[in-house]
Amino acid sequence: MAQSSGDIIRIPPNHYVHILNKNSNVTQVEIGPKTLICHDHQIMTVGPEKMVIVPPRCYVIVENAIKRGEDGIPLIDKFGQVQLKHGEREVRIAQQPFPLYPGELLASSITKLNMVLRNQALRLRCVEPFIDGTGTSRLPGEEWLYEGPGLYIPNVHVEVIGEIKAVVIKENQALRLIATQDTTDKAKNYRVTGEEWMIKEIGAYLPGVFEKVVAIVDAFVLTDQRALHMRALRSFTDQFNTVRKCGEEWLITDQDIETYIPSVYEDLVRTVDLTVLTSRQYCVVMDPYDPVKGANQLGTKQLVQGPKNFFLKPNEKLERGIEDVYILSEEEGLILHAAERFEDVIKQENTESRYIRNPGDRWTIHGPMEYVPPVEVTVLRKTKAISLTESEGIYVRDIKSGKVRAVIGETYMLNHDEELWEKAIPKAIEDLLYRRTRASVTDVTKSRRKCRPAKSWSKTEEEKKEEEK
Repeated sequence: MAQSSGDIIRIPPNHYVHILNKNSNVTQVEIGPKTLICHDHQIMTVGPEKMVIVPPRCYVIVENAIKRGEDGIPLIDKFGQVQLKHGEREVRIAQQPFPLYPGELLASSITKLNMVLRNQALRLRCVEPFIDGTGTSRLPGEEWLYEGPGLYIPNVHVEVIGEIKAVVIKENQALRLIATQDTTDKAKNYRVTGEEWMIKEIGAYLPGVFEKVVAIVDAFVLTDQRALHMRALRSFTDQFNTVRKCGEEWLITDQDIETYIPSVYEDLVRTVDLTVLTSRQYCVVMDPYDPVKGANQLGTKQLVQGPKNFFLKPNEKLERGIEDVYILSEEEGLILHAAERFEDVIKQENTESRYIRNPGDRWTIHGPMEYVPPVEVTVLRKTKAISLTESEGIYVRDIKSGKVRAVIGETYMLNHDEELWEKAIPKAIEDLLYRRTRASVTDVTKSRRKCRPAKSWSKTEEEKKEEEK
């Protein structure tokens, strides 16, 4: 409220007033405790107002702040008016109570300072060029982090655009990061935009201002029954100091490392289980890996006999899975076919026979024996001896000549050039043979009854039931 001339102005402690000199049109600030008498050329335009008190750990923003000299005293222009920084703001923290000079305004209420804890940071962006407290020149658009612990004092040239918390890396874990802009990481390594890398040190990691967390990667635990099939996404040197080319594939087992975290340049194709062969099993591996040449031998096969445990290398596969060894008795055999030329070695009991097999050859082996077919051999079928009585027989056809012959009353096993032949019989003859067979059975039953002793001529209960049927 304006006071007229001659009025007494009493200013309490921690209060202030604005006195306007009507002659010079200059407004001055008077701070209490004080008692003033307005002269004819003076008038009170503001006050008494309470001075601004900023508590500890708080701040306030003043707009159109006054200019101060190196000693902190407000600067006065030639007219005696306090100079202002028009359009600029000033952050004031806890200090002695202060008045607002003519033209100054409170741009914010009293606000608590932001407490930044350990393993936390504020992401800051410069909006106006300035030199910070460390002497670093900041340009508009530049970003950096204010890392805790500490109290962050706001700056009118800086805006807070986010808060970042540290990521905890546990045992057998790694942090996968990507650079959003060209930057230098905490290990002083230069990173280009889009580059990815791993942080494997256990503990809390606070990402940099241009670092983005892609994922937390868990390690793969390798055992004696589990391996990893890896593929290189680009040429690099792995953690075993082995140079890997782009597209190269390899296997990692527990013999190499117990736990494995793939790098950013590796891709896990699949997990490989242990292949277990007993003493009565075998398998055929297609495109086997040659450790000398360091590559798969495409188009070849490798026979693996048990007992054995192994992991399939990359690009290897089993032709027909795990198969059982052929165990042949005396009345069993195998009909085999050769796909390519090779030397066949057959071990039977205490003897060993060698034969040269040409492509397309067919032959038969007989038991007793254990047989594992080589990769050049295909097992067509398993054959078994047919036992025939004196009144039984079979027709056998030779597949080469087409001749058919009868085999009667003996034990016979088909060889590799023979097959059973079924003779077509008219229905009338089949019926006649069926009736003859029933009649012969009835005659045999009657003859047995006639040959019984006299005391057993009476019919038994079983015979009565059989006649009723």
